[in-house]
Amino acid sequence: MGLGLALAGQVYRHPVTLVTDPGLEPTIARLLTAYGARVDMVTEPHPVDGWQQARKDRVAELLAADPQAWNPNQYGNPDNVDAYRPLALELFGQLGCVDILVCSVGTGGHSAGVARVLREFNPEMRLIGVDTIGSTIFGQPAASRLMRGLGSSIYPANVDYGAFSEVHWVAPTEAVWSARHLAATRYASGGWSVGAVGLVAGWAARTFSPDTTIAAVFPDGPQRYFDTIYNDEYCVEHGLLGGEPPTEPDEIATPTDAVVGRWTSTSTVVNPTLAVA
Repeated sequence: MGLGLALAGQVYRHPVTLVTDPGLEPTIARLLTAYGARVDMVTEPHPVDGWQQARKDRVAELLAADPQAWNPNQYGNPDNVDAYRPLALELFGQLGCVDILVCSVGTGGHSAGVARVLREFNPEMRLIGVDTIGSTIFGQPAASRLMRGLGSSIYPANVDYGAFSEVHWVAPTEAVWSARHLAATRYASGGWSVGAVGLVAGWAARTFSPDTTIAAVFPDGPQRYFDTIYNDEYCVEHGLLGGEPPTEPDEIATPTDAVVGRWTSTSTVVNPTLAVA
């Protein structure tokens, strides 16, 4: 999204400031600067809600300091959801009715937007959400998260909880293995989200009948992750080369039954903000 905003800034001649944290891949920070964006790096996580809340707090400070500034608010902006209609129509045009859609979940935009349109053609379509361990989106407690692009330490308003049939949490070691396995065997791969989604989509392909049409959204390619997922030194430093993951997830009845630390799924999907209320 940051790269897209930098491009929009060039096209419309608007200055762009992107607030991020030290977890941003170094190649992305260099690209953003090269494309003319200003990178504003927060230095300390929020004591409760982590880096994500620290970034939101910094954005609020910048907005308060400049009355002409605007925040696209990808967590709650309905345009985030609506913008995925063309992608959904492209999927339908190429695949026909989709029976199972597998999406990573971060802001909630593409899972909500693509599923909404595909269900116009197949109301019975199953939506499988893919999250990361340590993410609070689906009711797990917040914890330090290594993976970027999926997961959250806040509750994005764009997440359509009622749309999901089930959710899977994936650990970084499992996402790394999957991303590298895709690269080595399919000549196609990507980052954290792609590795996690690929793992779950492969399970779905093995689990459901052969005539099931499964679509899995891969948000990007591998180029931005040469310093992380595809860097042996980085992976060894973070203990990410743990070998092949299991062929199927652990299962829990509800998201609060256990704190998950590896690939785990549940068919009970609830909005944790309503559950708390």
